[in-house]
Amino acid sequence: MRRLGIMGGTFDPVHYGHLVGAEGARHDLKLEKVIFIPAGRPPNKPHSRITEPWLRYRMTGLAVASNPFFEVSSIEVERTGPSYTINTVQAISRLYPGAQIYFITGSDALVDIHTWKGIEYLLTICRFVAAARPGYRVDELWERLDSLIGDLRRNIICMEVPALAISSTDIRQRVREGRPIKYLLPEPVEDFIKKNQLYRQ
Repeated sequence: MRRLGIMGGTFDPVHYGHLVGAEGARHDLKLEKVIFIPAGRPPNKPHSRITEPWLRYRMTGLAVASNPFFEVSSIEVERTGPSYTINTVQAISRLYPGAQIYFITGSDALVDIHTWKGIEYLLTICRFVAAARPGYRVDELWERLDSLIGDLRRNIICMEVPALAISSTDIRQRVREGRPIKYLLPEPVEDFIKKNQLYRQ
């Protein structure tokens, strides 16, 4: 059975934490490749100021270009309306019939997993990989997931990602304050941010 990873997120901007997490999952779970899918309109951030989808897509493409096992998909930025994970997983499943899908995301995102559209069905058609920052209280996450989704928790795998100490929020703040972001994200992404004057305000 083919094993494919989906790395979901807003990637605003994409950074080394995302890349290290995806590569770790690819290696540990023996994934054929990891498809990075920048969210179009995240339903859980309806009032947040998020960078225009195609700019985030282009940054993600620059970040993954050097890894032959990574690729970026525009499936969500092309979609009209909110970007629901279940629609994306179903679309990828149709493109790769019979493949086992692993959806990689930050462990923080799973705290509210019970609010995700079609989550019970989603957990039967794919497995989740929860990428956790060092020191993250995984036992608390497991307790919460037990109370929310019960036995379906078995379809969630947790892995620690040291580079997740880096955050997109911190990078945006650094740009606003004129502080360096070098070595937090790939150089082509840093250059793209400067060229397009992103996160200045």
